[in-house]
Amino acid sequence: MPYDESVPPTRRRRSLLAATALVAVCLTAAGCGAGDVGGGTRAEPRQGGGGTSAPPPSKSAPAPEKTSASPTPSAKTSNPSKPTGGGATGPLSGKTVVIDPGHNPNNHLHTGEINRQVDIGTTHKECDTTGTSTNSGYAEAQFTLDVSHRLRALLQQQGAKVVLTYDDDRAYGPCVDERARIGNEARADAVVSVHADGSAVGNRGFHVILPASVRGGKADTSKIVEPSRDLGTRIAGFFVRDTGSAPSNYVGGNSGLDTRKDLGGLNLSTVPKVFIECGNMRDPKDAALLTSSGWRQKAAQGIADGISSYLNG
Repeated sequence: MPYDESVPPTRRRRSLLAATALVAVCLTAAGCGAGDVGGGTRAEPRQGGGGTSAPPPSKSAPAPEKTSASPTPSAKTSNPSKPTGGGATGPLSGKTVVIDPGHNPNNHLHTGEINRQVDIGTTHKECDTTGTSTNSGYAEAQFTLDVSHRLRALLQQQGAKVVLTYDDDRAYGPCVDERARIGNEARADAVVSVHADGSAVGNRGFHVILPASVRGGKADTSKIVEPSRDLGTRIAGFFVRDTGSAPSNYVGGNSGLDTRKDLGGLNLSTVPKVFIECGNMRDPKDAALLTSSGWRQKAAQGIADGISSYLNG
């Protein structure tokens, strides 16, 4: 359902304090800022937001290994806003979650369409971008869809209805304004846009992007800023715990959180929504994680646990 203004703010603030404490505990346990996990410099926005554009993935690039941990993707559907799952009982029964896999691997074949300007409330930006890739050619769009499928399976096991904005069923896009609209029309209890960054070598780690307070044109985030921060803080904490990854060493001051007002997918949302940049595809150490099916399952678990904590909080 959409964010309900009648929910007492005190409850959310207590939840946020608890979530913040969880992040601190998880970061301490993971030794954040040290070791093998870090981040990268901010790139051009992808889903109406972050990430550098990259050439199409190399055909010679090895496909990431498959394991039994990877859920079997569902059949393609021409209606991405139609909820799937939710029939089973569980802690998330009655909740609707929208997952937004960033980009589309065929965007580079439709440059005219994805370069078309769309209204993001405060300004106009490209419909979408190509996203980035590892140096070996593993595309961000492949990564985001894989993690999204895993995440969908985990949420459905808890009884949630799950909507994907895109499920390998379009020639390009969807545009960033449509991605936001799908979440709004689904009356989602939570929306998470899955991404991976494209930054400099040595920039490592994940970060969760939160909506800033924005009001202008079609954009008004005043009702979703606080619940989105609660959602994002919980996801960051559980992502550390479940993946062992540390927060970005280049965005967010080691907090794993970054607030932005230039992303159409956040500006146009009327329901709680965050982005997560799971790592830097251009750093060899981060790329080794992102191309590991076992790590991608952990990433999906961390996001799912954060969503579940938020919705049950």
